[in-house]
Amino acid sequence: MSQINAAHRQEIEARHAHLLKDKPLQRFMPLIVLIATLLYGLYAIWFFDIPRIVSEAQWVRMGLYLRQWVSYDVQPEFRLGKDGITIRYPRFSPLGDDPHPDWVINRPDGSKFIPFGSGGVTVATTGTTIVARGETVHIDVTSGKPVIQGKAPSWMTVYDEDVLADLGFAGDVSLSADRVKVRKRFFGWPNFLFDTGSPFFGKSYGETARLILSGERLDPSQSNLSLAFDNIWNNATWQHGDVWIKLAQTVVMAFLGTLLGALLAFPLAFVAARNTSPNRFFGSCIKRFFDFLRSMDLLIWSLFLTRAFGPGPLAGSGAIFLTETGTLGKVYAEGLENIDRKPGEGVQSTGASTLLTHRYATMPQVAPVMAGQTLYQWESNIREAATIGAVGAGGIGLKLWEAMRTNSNWANVAYMVLLTLLVTFLFDVASSRLRQKLMGTDHRA
Repeated sequence: MSQINAAHRQEIEARHAHLLKDKPLQRFMPLIVLIATLLYGLYAIWFFDIPRIVSEAQWVRMGLYLRQWVSYDVQPEFRLGKDGITIRYPRFSPLGDDPHPDWVINRPDGSKFIPFGSGGVTVATTGTTIVARGETVHIDVTSGKPVIQGKAPSWMTVYDEDVLADLGFAGDVSLSADRVKVRKRFFGWPNFLFDTGSPFFGKSYGETARLILSGERLDPSQSNLSLAFDNIWNNATWQHGDVWIKLAQTVVMAFLGTLLGALLAFPLAFVAARNTSPNRFFGSCIKRFFDFLRSMDLLIWSLFLTRAFGPGPLAGSGAIFLTETGTLGKVYAEGLENIDRKPGEGVQSTGASTLLTHRYATMPQVAPVMAGQTLYQWESNIREAATIGAVGAGGIGLKLWEAMRTNSNWANVAYMVLLTLLVTFLFDVASSRLRQKLMGTDHRA
């Protein structure tokens, strides 16, 4: 084959200039798209007033919440009186109703010392001394209100009748004329297995194991193993039993709603698809029905159904069912419209009925796509079911919302979030493997 020389190339370019030369609009299209994207970004920044929102955001609260996800605090309150110092703890202290932690040290002069890293807090009836961040500050209370001797450091805030010392992650100290409240923070989740009402509370892992395996019965009516499981399942602080039941409800809600949606969408898709519909007008109506179901967000359907059936998993399953009927119906119909018609024509040439044609020509082409998309929607709906629970549709979402509303159980929130992430991850992996097998894309050895 002869090569095209320069003269021939110029002749071809001159003859077909309208085809070989880029139009000005096509030439500058990437630049136009880039400029339009930048302009839209600037418009979005102005429209949502993002600079003001960022400047006024409570970023400190985010740090506080994340801190409480992975830690807990104990709050001894030292009341100062003429007879000395008395210690009180909150009613629901993680150390029990009457704790005596070894880090509250009684000194011979009657003062109390609480260590904080390399420093600490010394509480006496005449005042409090705080050693933190390389500084020593004494607050005198003999005048009837807290008075700082010297200049207050940057980590200490002085009010009219109170003084607040921020010691960072380690905790803080709040002082008034007659009391000192210390908040001491520790890493971890307290009482995760046994709450303060359990006979196993406060015991080491070794002691607990010995009691379960060979110790005398703590409850004559059941073994120590059964008692330990009962105490863990009914833990009043972490509520493991209720959390796991709500998590199971979430999975069942997602499965039931997706299954019912797929069962209804499957026959309706054959009516909606142009190449399989017995009636074009009726098929168009079915497509608009799918659009209506999809146009309403899952959360909106949940709000409607919770008003109709009351709070609970039934409303959540119904919301997923309605949404998935519209979503899967559209996906199934589009899959049917994109099939190769030649296998169907071949089956019909043998005199097969429409039902047999769909069975042996249509389904082999669309079944893997339908099954794969259904599995993906099921895995996705597990996440969605956790969200709609917050509006009363049951499941782990409702439990999560209740914990967040207290604004104090952030460790419980972290626990439920991690459980939801774990379950979603496991179902995501399982769903992906099944989809690969059904689609024939599993290339593992």
